[in-house]
Amino acid sequence: MKTGILLINLGSPEAPTAAAVRPYLREFLSDPRVIDIPAPLRWLLLNAVILPFRPAKSAAAYAKVWTPAGSPLMAHSRAFAEKLAVALGDDYRVVLAMRYGNPSLKDALAEITREPLRELVIFPLYPQYASASTGSSVEEALRLLAPLQNVPTLRTIPAFYDDPGYVRALVENAAPRLRAFRPDFVLFSYHGLPERQIRKSESRAGHCLAAGDACCAAVGPDNAYCYRAHCFATTRAVAGALGLAAGTYSTAFQSRLGRTPWIKPYTDHVLTELGQKGVKRLAVFSPSFVADCLETLEEMTIRGAETFMEAGGEALELIPALNGEDVWVEAAADLIGKWTAPQPQ
Repeated sequence: MKTGILLINLGSPEAPTAAAVRPYLREFLSDPRVIDIPAPLRWLLLNAVILPFRPAKSAAAYAKVWTPAGSPLMAHSRAFAEKLAVALGDDYRVVLAMRYGNPSLKDALAEITREPLRELVIFPLYPQYASASTGSSVEEALRLLAPLQNVPTLRTIPAFYDDPGYVRALVENAAPRLRAFRPDFVLFSYHGLPERQIRKSESRAGHCLAAGDACCAAVGPDNAYCYRAHCFATTRAVAGALGLAAGTYSTAFQSRLGRTPWIKPYTDHVLTELGQKGVKRLAVFSPSFVADCLETLEEMTIRGAETFMEAGGEALELIPALNGEDVWVEAAADLIGKWTAPQPQ
């Protein structure tokens, strides 16, 4: 029997049109782990505020980065899945799923369990843990598996924010680009989350967001599931491996939505501040995304670059996501091997 590898990424609409974006946003933003407010308020926010206006705006943004192969996230995710299947060999069955949209988790699980498995490995492609991404993906996979008559042995690849192979992949992907671009400053920009979701993740009440960045200076029992702490850990690991000097890099968070406080500092504010401080050549990592997508290609490369240059900057260089790079395929295969190998008794 084979080992099944279920890769899960977030998802993408089928086309860069309002008609295609609307059902994608409805599914995504109806998730109580994503908009974690009471159901009646979530329904009202979604149907009265978001869906009447946002699909057209999002569709216009998607249209700027759409490719002949479709959504960049889908194209890169498929390429990665195909290369990983080759790297793992015939003892594995690799299937790609999207938490929202297609290929759906339901269809992917039907495909991967069509024959008996030695075990099923759920591999959420989110380096840093968050309830809204990893938690939601694992919960939905388990919900869909529960009714099966024969539920396979299950494993889940945990957050890999500081895994040596993942860090090495980021470094090897970035190093030649940084040498060629010669930036004045390097910004690590991660997807943001509402502050309330960070506080919900803490193991000791009052730890997270209590003392500026000090609470994220290390990952330990009090903040083992803290997304923000995981992001800072990734920054430290990559900056250290690249030999970046203190004061030449920082961490920020993008893609906030609504008026509720999100984790800080905000990327758009930092882009303005860096330009005003005299930074001319800015390199940007987006290490919370393993595949380039709307947030990297449109939000950062287009809108982010405009914000930076309006503030006085001259050039912004996005370090591409790992996509289907061989070093990332190798790191992912090693992660799977690590978590599926027999554990010491």
